Parts: sequence; structure tokens; C-alpha cells
Amino acid sequence: MTPLERAWRGTKNDWRLHVLSIFSVAVAFVCLAAALLVVVNVKAIQSRWVESGRASVYLLPEATPDQTRAIEAALRASAGVTDVRYVSSEDARRELTGNGDNDVLAALPAAAFPASLEVRVQDDAEGSRLNKLSALLGSLPAVEAVETYQDWGKRLGGLLAGGVSAALVLALVVLAAVVSVVSSTIRLSLQRRRIEVEVLKLVGATDSYVRRPFVVEGAAQGAIGAFFAVMLLGLLYGIVKNHFDGQLAILLGVTPTFLPWTVVLSMVILGGGLGALAAFTSLRKLLIV
Repeated sequence: MTPLERAWRGTKNDWRLHVLSIFSVAVAFVCLAAALLVVVNVKAIQSRWVESGRASVYLLPEATPDQTRAIEAALRASAGVTDVRYVSSEDARRELTGNGDNDVLAALPAAAFPASLEVRVQDDAEGSRLNKLSALLGSLPAVEAVETYQDWGKRLGGLLAGGVSAALVLALVVLAAVVSVVSSTIRLSLQRRRIEVEVLKLVGATDSYVRRPFVVEGAAQGAIGAFFAVMLLGLLYGIVKNHFDGQLAILLGVTPTFLPWTVVLSMVILGGGLGALAAFTSLRKLLIV
């Protein structure tokens, strides 16, 4: 009988114990996967804002149409600028309030939303171009402010670093939780099959032969727990995404994304590896009789 067959037989006999172990492992991996999901999306927003290649030139309320057209013409003639779009106060109000669900924003007058020129530059060397344009435009009398979104990208970079640190801490917690849960489960399983193990050793079975099905069971518990954790997180992600406000996506510049398949696969492999390691180390001394 192969180790897989022996592991399957043992799992069927103690299926309640194994289900409880898989559930505990899944709970631990949900925490880690959720942290990674937040990091992935914050990273996407940070990259989008740092590399957006866009700037908003907010005009003073007293800016004349001639001044606005002159600034727009100068921007279109600038090297690297690919598009310039004028957004009036009324257009800005309409874009921000959307379908008018927010009564507070809808009640504000159009003057509360400054007119602007939305500028886009080429992808290459966009940071330096935006900085130069920002400095030049900020000195014009008709310009109130220039927003390049790069400062927000840097702030998000600090938040991202904190998120990565938190994810690393959670990874250590998950490692300890998986090793503890699987080790305890395998020990209990060994105690329930003590007579079978003693018979095998009496007929000459080595510790390695006896240990293999338990290692397979531990690997399966870790991998299945991690897989179910990703599936649960995917379900929650789908619910949140269905209720995600389109106006917020426009404001952030990105829509929510799920974990890359490489991260999902790595988590399942990590779960299986931790489960196998926990089962192997927990039985090293217990099988010596």
C-alpha cells in the first residue's frame, strides 16, 4: 500500500479531526491573504499616482477665458504633453457628485468646484516633465494651484512599507499557527493509530515507512487549508468589488484587483510545505520505541 493510500485511509478514519485542522489552518491563512490583498491594491494605487503622467492645473475664479486659452495653447505646445482638457466648474461638480446621491455635495454651488486644465504627458521621463511644468504653471497669475499627485504617491509609499511589515509579521504568526495546529493534529492521529503503528514496527517497518502517510496528511491539511482560505477571500473580494463605487475608482485611478495567481500558488505551496514540515518534526521522537 502506497503512502497516499495509507494517508487516505487514515484521513477517512479521522476525518473530523482533519476537518478541524484544515479549518484552523484556513483561518490563519485568511489573515495573511487579506493583508497581502491590501498591500497589492495599495501598491497599485501608489504606482498609478507616482507614474500617472498627469497633472491638474486649478484656475483662479477670476481667470479670464483668454488667459485660460493662452495657458491651454502653451501646454499643448510643450514637449511631452499629449493631451490637455479643460474642465469647467460645472463639469467638475458633475464629475464629483456623479448621480447626485450625495446631497451635501449636490447642494454646493458650481463655484465651489474650481475650473481646471487636466494635463497628460508621455510615459518616459514624466516625473521631471511634470515637476518643470508644475513650477512654471504655479507662477502664472491665473493659476491657483497645480496638483501632480506625486506627493500622494510618496505618502502611499510610506503606508505601503508599513503594510509590508505587517504582512511579514502575519506571515510569522501564520507559520507558527500552521505548525502548531498540524503538529497537534498529527500527534492525535498517531495516538489513535498507535496499535497499527506498533504492529508495523513489530514486523520490521522503519520509522520512515511509518512516518510517510502522516507527512502526506500534514501536507494535505496545510495545502487544502490555504486553498480554502484563498477561495473564501475571493468570495469576500467579489462581494466588495460588486459594491465598489465607480466614482471612487475614478478618483483613485485604479479598480480593486485580486491576488496574482503566483501569490495564490505560493500560498498553497507554503501551506503544504509547512504542514509536511510540522508533521515530520512532530513524529521524529514519537516513533522511536
